[in-house]
Amino acid sequence: MRIDTNYNFYTDARGGDPDSTSPTLRKYHKKLWSKPLPNGKHFELYDDKNGIYLYHKSELGEFRFGSDAITHSYKNQKRKQWIVEQIPSEVNELFDAGSTIGAYIIFPNNRINGNHTINQARGINHFIDDRFDLTLECIRRFYLDQDSPLYDTLLRYKDFFDLFDNFIGYVNFFLLEDLIEENHEIKFYSPFDEFKTPPRFSDTDEYLGYKKEVMNFIRKRNQRIDDCQLI
Repeated sequence: MRIDTNYNFYTDARGGDPDSTSPTLRKYHKKLWSKPLPNGKHFELYDDKNGIYLYHKSELGEFRFGSDAITHSYKNQKRKQWIVEQIPSEVNELFDAGSTIGAYIIFPNNRINGNHTINQARGINHFIDDRFDLTLECIRRFYLDQDSPLYDTLLRYKDFFDLFDNFIGYVNFFLLEDLIEENHEIKFYSPFDEFKTPPRFSDTDEYLGYKKEVMNFIRKRNQRIDDCQLI
């Protein structure tokens, strides 16, 4: 099966959220992330366990995964309607780009002691606001044992992050290289203030600057996925 990096997962999502209803997205995740880990051991994902999106069990551990969109147009977020309604064509372009495989990842989705999953926590935390650049900064800090708005959530899934040995192992496994600098710092979509204030857009220019960076990341990650298929 060849992965089509131009495929829009809303095509077969049957009117639902592609993360849970697109069979093509599920197949693509299974293919992409079933591969050797940094320690050389093969990480195989399965989609045949009833009620579980993707599954792994071996001497490495037992993991349940769900899909997560890692780019956000904010097209349907109520708090940002005042800005997205001013530039609907720009917002729709980002929404469509964010419906391709370069804009998706998997996270463990089993709830631990009734707490939020990673996907849930990064969506409701006002200092993250579903931004993946900010999520990745939290993950970078987690590997350094530094505090962040998502530290406690990430700590609950330490066994998952241990699979990749370190931050660069995680980045390389999930083809996120285009979101980090040469010094392994994050390439933020907009100016970063060390989580002092929630991320916001003050006007359409700020949104368009954000959109440019997100589109660039999606394009480059899709190219990395294409390149992997040539190996």
